[in-house]
Amino acid sequence: MILVAGATGTIGRALVPQLLTARADVRVLTRDAARARALWGSDVEVARGDFTDAPSLGRSLEGVARVFLLTAPGPTVAEHDRAMAAAVMDSRVEQIVKLSAYGAEQKELTASSWHRAGEEAVIATGRRYTLLRPAGFHSNVLAWAANVRAGAPIEISTGSGKHALVDPRDVAAVAARALTSSDHDGRAYTLTGPVGLDAHEQVAILAEALGRPIAAEDVTVEHAAAKMRAAGAPEVFVAAVLEGLRFLRDGRASAPTDDVAAVLGRPPRPFAAWVRDHLDAFR
Repeated sequence: MILVAGATGTIGRALVPQLLTARADVRVLTRDAARARALWGSDVEVARGDFTDAPSLGRSLEGVARVFLLTAPGPTVAEHDRAMAAAVMDSRVEQIVKLSAYGAEQKELTASSWHRAGEEAVIATGRRYTLLRPAGFHSNVLAWAANVRAGAPIEISTGSGKHALVDPRDVAAVAARALTSSDHDGRAYTLTGPVGLDAHEQVAILAEALGRPIAAEDVTVEHAAAKMRAAGAPEVFVAAVLEGLRFLRDGRASAPTDDVAAVLGRPPRPFAAWVRDHLDAFR
């Protein structure tokens, strides 16, 4: 049995079908059982639980051999990862595959340090583990969809900094391989797309696929931060995002890796392929 934590998010929704195709028995950990049932019906077991509820984590791990650990981004990442790690140590779980973050091993960024603390908790369990450190997702541009549909300009806060974004379906495929094989034990993979692109290049690819121009304007990171604060984002989260934006503006996440290809035996999907598959969101 494989427990998938974070099953209703971007990666989880791509991972669960791949595990089912591989004929794995899947249980999903969720606070929203109705949503999980709407997604997968009776194809999966559903465990109601929460990272802040230790007994619920223990129950969710009964009969589980492998865990996919995905915790929501933010300052609670380390706390939630530690909670699952503690539950694993009281269980018969054999393996954990943790979705971490690009650059977590360097602890250079606040958000990366949250994930590195979680990685350390996973390693400390003494169970088999694999760490997945993806770059930003192609699907992040869905944040532009409303503006594109309305013909309003897209605001770009990362300047000309390139980012080797990865298709979330490739991240899920790597996770599925790690969860169904022992070939990836003790490994840490930095998962990227095939090339680094800046946001203006992404806009151009999207515009070409739509067959019409898309307006885009550069804004400062301070402007982006002000919008987050106006939307009620906690200051600790705003500060972490600001760090990340400056990191991207400097092009420090631009270099692609070979890790997706090494695991899957094929090149990572390009951004243009993701766009073609999701054009309806922008029409």
